[in-house]
Amino acid sequence: MRIQTFDTTLRDGTQGEAVSFSVDDKLAIALKLDELGIDYIEGGWPGSNPKDRDFFARARDLRFKHAKLTAFGSTRFAKNPVDQDPNVRELVEAGTPCVAIFGKTWDFHVTRALGITLEENLALISETVDYLKRHGKEVVYDAEHFFD
Repeated sequence: MRIQTFDTTLRDGTQGEAVSFSVDDKLAIALKLDELGIDYIEGGWPGSNPKDRDFFARARDLRFKHAKLTAFGSTRFAKNPVDQDPNVRELVEAGTPCVAIFGKTWDFHVTRALGITLEENLALISETVDYLKRHGKEVVYDAEHFFD
């Protein structure tokens, strides 16, 4: 059995108080994580801010020896067809071999926060995964609040 590591320092790790990485910082950290043998490096959310979009554009020039650079985002929005969702488009355009998407899995969040049915939520998830797979991406699904 092989355990694979998935590092979120460049996205989740930047959400701490007084933590702010420049694009150059993120590129240097990504290379160090690769040197450490991390399997997946979550580089950020290209659909959320220009710095992460710039990071992925510049990361195309990096040559990882081990790691797969991973873009982070969400399932499509309920109002958008998957092929027209700006967030999903940014995930494809990030140019990474892998993407990690989160989606609501707690029925309370689905019906109250998203305002959709459980079946509609499953469609958001499955259509997004299918679309990303058809664009050659390995997909990691983050089942947000699964244990709630």
